[in-house]
Amino acid sequence: MASSSPIHKTSYHARSISLPSRPHPLIPQIDAHLCILRASEATCSSSSITDKLSSLENLYDCMENLLLLPLSRQALVQHQNQKWVSEVADGYLLLLDVCSVAEDALLQTKEGVQELQSTLRRRPYGEHGATNEVGEYLASRKKVKKVISKSLRDLKSKQRKCDFSISENEPETVALVCILREVEVATLTVLESLLSSIAGPKRQSKTSKWSLVSRLMHSKRVETEEEKAEFGEFEKVDAAFQTHISQKTSKSFNIKAENVQNLLGNLELSIHDLDGGVGSLFRRLIKTRVSLLNILNH
Repeated sequence: MASSSPIHKTSYHARSISLPSRPHPLIPQIDAHLCILRASEATCSSSSITDKLSSLENLYDCMENLLLLPLSRQALVQHQNQKWVSEVADGYLLLLDVCSVAEDALLQTKEGVQELQSTLRRRPYGEHGATNEVGEYLASRKKVKKVISKSLRDLKSKQRKCDFSISENEPETVALVCILREVEVATLTVLESLLSSIAGPKRQSKTSKWSLVSRLMHSKRVETEEEKAEFGEFEKVDAAFQTHISQKTSKSFNIKAENVQNLLGNLELSIHDLDGGVGSLFRRLIKTRVSLLNILNH
């Protein structure tokens, strides 16, 4: 991950961001998108993260238009030599780094899923079938989780409160900086949720693992909404294959081939959706950072 200045990590604030006296119509739009992200912050299923990524796309579209306003450009240019200005730009570089980690993790997992699907089409899944390939998939997932864990640790080490001073006579600048920070924090929160979802829980108790596996053994069983939220697609596949490896000598724990294919198919669809959202966010982050640099170097 590229080195960048620490960013301001805070919780969302239930307040409205507004420029003084007569706010531009873009401000309420940005605030509305932030409110949507705040409301969904408590959930972490793959589908909800996909929705959050979509909300971020709309948020950055508004952000880009806001940075094109003469008032915004003037506010940043006026303080371009201040430390906090460069920290704002570096904060978006950090987001690009995190986004790249997420893209690589999704790609590596997707390749592992596709290789397993190809193997299982040629060879039946059972007590000994495809055991080597399953082991390779789990080894690849272990590497992905290790990279994600390091990335999350690096983020925590770079988070600190931002100390900057702006005159009370410059409300436009204060408002713009607050918006940039709020959007940055919202983006980081979503990306952290995404990485955590891809990696799954650090430790899974035997009780929860067997509970999940027992559900997967019954192909006709319909999951409740609570159960879908409790276990993500990444975790379901990991748990099933970990059980396959550890209990391969006991047929009683083998999951039906149909169920395994369904699990892999669902995970592939989930990865496809997430990958599309991350890729779109990455392009918008580049555009926002370029806009900031163009303003500051004007």
